[in-house]
Amino acid sequence: MAKYRVTQSAVTQLLEDVRRDQIAIPELQRPFVWDSRKVRDLMDSLYKGYPVGYLITWQSVGAHLKGGEVARHQQILIDGQQRITALRAAVAGLKVINKKYQEVRIKIAFNPVTQEFATLTPIIEKDPQWVSDIAEYFGGSKRRFVSTYFDENPDVDERIVDQSFDRLDSLESAQIGIIALSDDLDVETVSEIFIRINSKGVPLSSADFVMSKIASYGDFGRNLRKLIDYFAHLAIAPHAFAHIEENDREFASSEYFRAISWLKDDSEDLYDPDYTDIIRVAGLVGFGRGKTSAIVSALSGRDPETRRVDESRIPAAYETLEATLLRVVKRYEFENFIMTIKSSGFVTPQMIGSKNALNFAYALYLMLRADSSISEGERKRIVRRWFVMSMLTGRHSGSFESTWETDIRRLRELGAAQYLRQLEESSLGETFWTVGLPDALETDRVNSPSFQTFLAAQIKANARGFLSKSITVRSMHEESGDIHHIVPKAYLQQNGVTDRREYNQVGNFVLTETSINITIGKRAPEEYMSLVDGQLGTDALRLGEITSSSDLVLNLEENAVPDSVRRATADTYRDFLKERRKLMAAYLRSYYESL
Repeated sequence: MAKYRVTQSAVTQLLEDVRRDQIAIPELQRPFVWDSRKVRDLMDSLYKGYPVGYLITWQSVGAHLKGGEVARHQQILIDGQQRITALRAAVAGLKVINKKYQEVRIKIAFNPVTQEFATLTPIIEKDPQWVSDIAEYFGGSKRRFVSTYFDENPDVDERIVDQSFDRLDSLESAQIGIIALSDDLDVETVSEIFIRINSKGVPLSSADFVMSKIASYGDFGRNLRKLIDYFAHLAIAPHAFAHIEENDREFASSEYFRAISWLKDDSEDLYDPDYTDIIRVAGLVGFGRGKTSAIVSALSGRDPETRRVDESRIPAAYETLEATLLRVVKRYEFENFIMTIKSSGFVTPQMIGSKNALNFAYALYLMLRADSSISEGERKRIVRRWFVMSMLTGRHSGSFESTWETDIRRLRELGAAQYLRQLEESSLGETFWTVGLPDALETDRVNSPSFQTFLAAQIKANARGFLSKSITVRSMHEESGDIHHIVPKAYLQQNGVTDRREYNQVGNFVLTETSINITIGKRAPEEYMSLVDGQLGTDALRLGEITSSSDLVLNLEENAVPDSVRRATADTYRDFLKERRKLMAAYLRSYYESL
């Protein structure tokens, strides 16, 4: 069975189909991401008869909308939004939304003498040889336009210019290919096709597909899409609030905008979810599914039992999505989740290499918030342990959607506490702590989850930096502390350890004050530790400020540094690393059990 058909449509017919909403474009209210040069290049390609790629559409069900309306059957444009928007801007003269959410014109100029296209500039606008805005040419009397051009440019070769204008005319009838996915394809197949499509080498995500589907559901759907888009944008750029409020007044007066207005004062950046993240969390919480294609299936009215489309299910699915999104963006929920993660020691976004670990943890937090049988303390304990377990084991990397499907099902079957215990028994047993984790720490990647979790453990314990009397790892991590080699790199290199993968092992790293790092310099551990020993019980500070023997022992423990550091040399370096990794793993184990 053919899964699609290929047709051709003239530019003018395509724009008319969009104007009449026969082709639904979900992105008209999103910032236009192409710059004017790409619009110019598109016009030039059409003018020269070059291929500009296929648009891809899928038939939308004529679903019942919120308020009792019935949506018309539309073709949802799932790939090609930027090209259509560029055509609307350059040929039809319609405005686009810029990054400040303002409506602006993109004007493309044309030189009939040289047959060049260009973004309009003040210099070009003053040059009579250029047509300042091709949209004015297409939108008015072309014959009068050409006559005026010749009046203003009496010295041009009329034959060449006439040919250029004729060729410009043909741009409106230029054919653009459309791949129309078959109406009777199931959602999973459409989603799979969508994910495999490449747009200029950039794979489209299944979240883009979901966003297109959401926006096809009338004004209600478009507002839900804006809720997602604007939340993701404001989480990163709170200053955009005023731009949205000024330039999208209709949405600014809605309950959805009020729900996210708190972001205008938000300066927290630990978790800035993009639209993909928001969709993933909403899918887990609202629909109990880890695969984003399942959200499209639900919004299309597909019955998960019979696997048949039942249009009567669609309004309830959108209402579920609405209620879930309002929970996801709620200030109280979001900020309390952030505080829960920070209480585990993860205080900067650079410490979290897996956004999906955060996504699932937030979904778990929201699901547990709906369970009145779980206390607030137990809820936070479960979320903290789940998040750290995910970081240490890489649970949400690779083919994570299948893992999520399993996790969400088992969470509902067994309850969060019991299922977490099962995972801990299977993934965090004795072998993990004594063999697996030390092996994971045998890396030179400072951004590795195991090392970043070690730093989180130090932050949670309020540990001090290496050889620091009062400056904590947290304060240094947030300010200007150095990642320091316990056995200095220069010393190791001078003594035969020249492989950066060896001297940059994370087992050789600690956070310390810049002044301490400078004083240590190239000294061997035996030499600089003797400086510290020499100041114990005195006021003569030579390295750091520790003057108590017991405080020095405690500081080494806080940094999981073995006492053998006093004797570490280039010859014993590998043995030192092995011992340090074991101490770091033991430190992490105590940390996890304290969560």
